[in-house]
Order: sequence, then structure tokens, then C-alpha cells
Amino acid sequence: MNNDAEAIEAIRKRLGSRLRILGHHYQADEVIRHVDLRGDSLALARKTRDVDAEHIVFCGVYFMAESSALLARPNQMVHLPEPSAECSMALMSPGPLLRAVLDILGGKGRRIVPLAYVNSTLEVKAVVGEYGGAVCTSANARTMLRWALDRGDAVLFLPDKNLGHNTANQLGIPEDQRHVLSLKGKGENIDREKAERAKLLLWPGFCSIHTRFVMRQIERVRQEHPGVLVAVHPECTPDVVDAADAAGSTSFLIDYVAKAKPGSVIAIGTEINLVERLAEARKGDVEVLPLVESACTHMAQTTEEKLRACLEAVEAGRTDYLVNVPEALKAPATESLERMLAACA
Repeated sequence: MNNDAEAIEAIRKRLGSRLRILGHHYQADEVIRHVDLRGDSLALARKTRDVDAEHIVFCGVYFMAESSALLARPNQMVHLPEPSAECSMALMSPGPLLRAVLDILGGKGRRIVPLAYVNSTLEVKAVVGEYGGAVCTSANARTMLRWALDRGDAVLFLPDKNLGHNTANQLGIPEDQRHVLSLKGKGENIDREKAERAKLLLWPGFCSIHTRFVMRQIERVRQEHPGVLVAVHPECTPDVVDAADAAGSTSFLIDYVAKAKPGSVIAIGTEINLVERLAEARKGDVEVLPLVESACTHMAQTTEEKLRACLEAVEAGRTDYLVNVPEALKAPATESLERMLAACA
């Protein structure tokens, strides 16, 4: 091991049960090898509640650490090794704009239930909680969209329009009952006539990692590897999801590869760190290929060196990397998460 790795493991040993490190599947191997618990957004949110440690160090992006901090116990502290690690999709839905849009859409007394993908800011989760909505993940979007549809006249799904469309396809919601909002002019340019007719309103956001996967890549891999299976994440565009053999959350993709028959060839459309880890896990048994190499630069901001610095601060009793949850946002944001956890128990 290098010096950073050795220092990390030494601190982990000294802190013992006082420390637990959580890591998202998109983290690089140099970071993942140090985590106690790994998972996707939903799994890590749930695992936070099972952690007894005083200090939780979250290797991921900021919105994930915020969710962990919301669900942590009062005596626990959540730390993020790279506080500037954001999510470009989460930043596409600012809290004040969401509030303005909800007020516009509900202006005639129509009940609009907001459903926010977990890839959203703490402020957005708080607004969603205030308006009676909930959070979802790619693993439970179908369950949560059905939940939201049962509670109002229409649902505003944000920020990922692709996950919204793909989930609507699963539930059989016709395209003429959907409407992608125009948010120019801070929502003043929304086509209110179309919005009032729609059952599902979609925020125009997207994941820059998963929109890199396109049809020509699927066509190419099928030509180069006859019989190949293609599995993609539902943040991909609907045409890509429809053309794939399977689509699902990060956990789904991991399970899909784990259960593949020996000799299979599988092309995966998701973040490259996970694809390479899956390829290594089935090396010599199943050939796992990236549909195309697509890396999340935000996830890559967490490095072994930064994890070491974070752990050194934790051990020294400093709060340099502490994730703070503003008191005004805590109750409504927690409520939006609690509704998801209750509906998916």
C-alpha cells in the first residue's frame, strides 16, 4: 500500500468502532477498498440508520452526504472528504425555482405532488417535504411514482426527465399525459395549458454521465459481439432503455452481472468505475464491457489523499469536513426521505 492507504488503515484501526466509512459504487477502487459499507443512494441512506459509529465518513457527492446527515442520529457526525463534490443534475433544480414552479402549477387549486429523485439538494428535498411530496431513487422510482400519483391531481418529477419518462413507460402513463416543463424566465414561460392537461410534469434535467449513451453505441456493440446482452441505467434516454435487454438501478446492474451465465458477454451503460469493478468480479467467466467509457468527474474528486486528510481531521477532533444540515431545512427534508423509506419498507 502507498503512504495514504497505510495512513487511512492506521486511523481506521485506532478509531475502531467510532468510525464507519460509506462509499458509493461510482467511487474509484483506491477509495472503495477502504470503505466499510458500499452501495447505491438508497442502500447507503438505509445503512446510515444501522451504523452505530460516532463518525460517518461518506465517500460520494454532496447530496448523498446530506441525506446521510439527515438520517443520522443526534450524536453522530457525517463528514465528506471533498465538500465541493457536487452533482451537475442536482444543481439543475434550485430550491427557490422549484418553489416558484410549484406555486405556478398549483395556482388554480390543482394539487401537484412533487417527487424528487434523490440526486437533488437538501433545499429541494425540504421544499418537496413542505409540499407533501417525497424522494425516490432509481431503484424505487416506480413504487414512488405510483405513490405520488395516488396523492394528487398530478406529479412533478424532478430533476431527471429521462428517469421520469422511463418510469412512466413502466407504469403505462401515455405520452400525451406527460409534459416537460420549460423553465425559462424562472417558470413564467411554462405552457400552462399543456401543464394543466398533464398527469405527469417533468423537470428538464438530466444526468451528464448517462446521457452519453446513445443508440449507435448499442448498434455497434451488437455488431461486434453477436449475442451480447445490453444493460443500462434508467437515467439513460428512453430510446436507449427501450433498445437495451435490461435496465435498472445500480444495484440491479450489479445483480444482473452476478447472475449472468458463464460465457455471457454483457455491455453495461453506466459509470465506468462500476463497470470495471463488475468486469473484474466476473473475469474469466463473463465478459463485461462498457457500452462506452463514461466517468463522473464529481465522484472522482474524492481521492485516497483527500480521504486521508478527512480522517486525520476526524481523529484530531476537527470539523473541517463536517456536513451541516441547517435547522430550518431539517424537518421538511427529513420528512421527504421518511415518506420514501416508509413506502418502500
